[in-house]
Amino acid sequence: MMALINDMKSAKDHPGQPKLVVSNNTKADGLVFAEKNSIETFSFDIEKKEDNLIFEETTLRVLKEKNIDIICLAGFMKILSERFIKSFSKPILNIHPSLLPSFKGLNTHQRALKAGCLIHGATVHQITNKVDEGPILGQTLIDITKISTEKQLEEKLLPHEHLLYKRVLREFLEESGKKILSIN
Repeated sequence: MMALINDMKSAKDHPGQPKLVVSNNTKADGLVFAEKNSIETFSFDIEKKEDNLIFEETTLRVLKEKNIDIICLAGFMKILSERFIKSFSKPILNIHPSLLPSFKGLNTHQRALKAGCLIHGATVHQITNKVDEGPILGQTLIDITKISTEKQLEEKLLPHEHLLYKRVLREFLEESGKKILSIN
């Protein structure tokens, strides 16, 4: 999220602008970052299953009030309901730390290492009501033959994830239809 905001704020020719940061964790670092960058925030802690419906309903209302055209999920570890996705009815992008369709869900670094993968990466995709199955907009690949821990893998991949998401967002907003592939 911070990489996307920095890119939008620093580039005069960027086709987007950050309007709102939403979190399901009132203590998220991204909220502090957004406030320091004069970006509105909305947060709501989800403690019980019933809170999820309230969070989604309230978030939809806020998104509509603020006239938000696109959602970029980044560090958002909650699965949005099919109802939310249909009600928002505008693009929702997500970054996932694997080369989809491989390793959907959680613990992707651990699973890639355990499987003996030689490469790993990240995918930016448009979300659908099926987890980690939306149309792929871009991927970045890294060599992991010399990596033995999840932490090493996370540290190597993260800067490439940031670059990928920034590039994909620009292309998506410019409606070029171009998919991004980055091999590192």
